[in-house]
Amino acid sequence: MIEEVIWQEKYRPQRLDDVIGHNEIIKRLKLSVGRKNIQHLLFSGPAGVGKTTCAIAISKEMFGAEWRGNFKELNASDERGIDVIRVQVKDFAMARSLGKTGFKIILLDEADALTNDAQNALRRIMERYSNVCKFILSCNYQSKIISPIQSRCAIYKFSRVPNSDMKKRLLEICKLENVSITGEALEAICYVAEGDVRKAVNVLETAYLMGNNITLESIYKSTGTAHPEVIIDFIKSCLMGERSAFDFLDVLMYEKGLAALDILKGMFKEVMGMNIKDKQIVNIIDCIGEADFRISEGANEAIQMKWLIARIMNIGH
Repeated sequence: MIEEVIWQEKYRPQRLDDVIGHNEIIKRLKLSVGRKNIQHLLFSGPAGVGKTTCAIAISKEMFGAEWRGNFKELNASDERGIDVIRVQVKDFAMARSLGKTGFKIILLDEADALTNDAQNALRRIMERYSNVCKFILSCNYQSKIISPIQSRCAIYKFSRVPNSDMKKRLLEICKLENVSITGEALEAICYVAEGDVRKAVNVLETAYLMGNNITLESIYKSTGTAHPEVIIDFIKSCLMGERSAFDFLDVLMYEKGLAALDILKGMFKEVMGMNIKDKQIVNIIDCIGEADFRISEGANEAIQMKWLIARIMNIGH
């Protein structure tokens, strides 16, 4: 049975050596940790690739048993105003550290959500208390961090985790939890997760709720994602100008419960690998982008998806 602690937290790496997929970054961070001194750090990259995990692992290796007293984590997307920087961050930065290290660490997760006023207040605190408090900023978009803060930080760019490393970690979890999983199911998890380890572990755990033996079908059912071959068949039926393409769409949206944006995302991923003319691929991507924009702006999903089918039929002819 699944324990109360979800697998995502249960198997979170505790040391830098346990973090997967970023060997060069880990090597550089370990040098700083080995000297018992770090700079202000800026971690940028997609969600679920290990930015927050690296920050926590640095604190644990730096402070040992006293890490909780010397480490503070704030989610900047929840607390993004200038008052949070002036009160919570400044008060923690001014407080004395525990142990012999001589400084503390503040992690500002999703720092790109901070307002410009908050970031300007933060840069002064980073400069004033740099000897007694180190800042680790984590963000998805580095361009949203003001230049004065970027210039004060050592910048580490995290990429998506390779599928090979992700499979090894998932197999380790399956072994520890006595879960049976097929090779096709592992491939499907990597396909759905797109380099996001957090999402991959959550998909694995969700699929386990459907049975101890995890298969390809259980992965796509648990995630509400269409199988790639189904999406390819849908695109082919549109290109061939078959009226059944409209029925195909109804099955995907109303029987399988897929959102229009999820279908568009699947089409975008699969059309690039289809054996059709380059000009057709370009035109289909153009149509997918147009439909995605219209739906995101609030247009009717069914109308826009059937408009897309009609456009792809014209491309096929």
